[in-house]
Amino acid sequence: MKEILYEDNHLLVVVKKPNIPVQSDDSGDLDLLTELKEYLKKKYQKPGNVYLGLIHRLDRPVGGIMVFAKTSKAAGRLSEQVRSRKIEKKYLALVYNKFDKREGKLIDYIIKDPITFSSKITDKKIGQEAIMEYKVLNYDSNTNFSIVEINLLTGRHHQIRVQLTNFNHPIFGDQRYGPEQNKVQIHLWASNLKFSHPITNEIMSFKNLPSWYQGENYE
Repeated sequence: MKEILYEDNHLLVVVKKPNIPVQSDDSGDLDLLTELKEYLKKKYQKPGNVYLGLIHRLDRPVGGIMVFAKTSKAAGRLSEQVRSRKIEKKYLALVYNKFDKREGKLIDYIIKDPITFSSKITDKKIGQEAIMEYKVLNYDSNTNFSIVEINLLTGRHHQIRVQLTNFNHPIFGDQRYGPEQNKVQIHLWASNLKFSHPITNEIMSFKNLPSWYQGENYE
């Protein structure tokens, strides 16, 4: 279930596989946080509960890079980087249709429905500002699919999925917001993560590509 990219006394950077919950939910399925705690407990032969701080989340269907904190000090400092938007998170998405421009920025306002747990675009008065930048890396005229790199500047609920659908570029395999009627895996991947080490201040940069990524080919 896990692929470890980096580990030291303060951090654990892993690749989350798709369809694995980040933390326990009503499904009762094994979640990534629990699995990683068990991994640390066995590796270091720790008695009792193991601390592991959850810094950010990925939707259950989405795979990609995540960082966890092994100490409360590291968790606090990384969480502050999240709040101040100093952690750089980039995603890759396979979406429908050709873009009019290769690069751009989307600014919307999103509201979450507490009953359906879905989000939608709304107006500024009641929604939270959602900002992301996109760059088209690949377009296939035969399939009418584009691969885009997303630089996420805010972290709203289902933000990428909602904004791209609203922009007429729904993500392939998105069962909730896209046109899919069959069970195709959502093609959204947390591909890049960059942050300052919470103790040493060293710049930490990680990259991981999904199996469906085809490289850059934009005409």
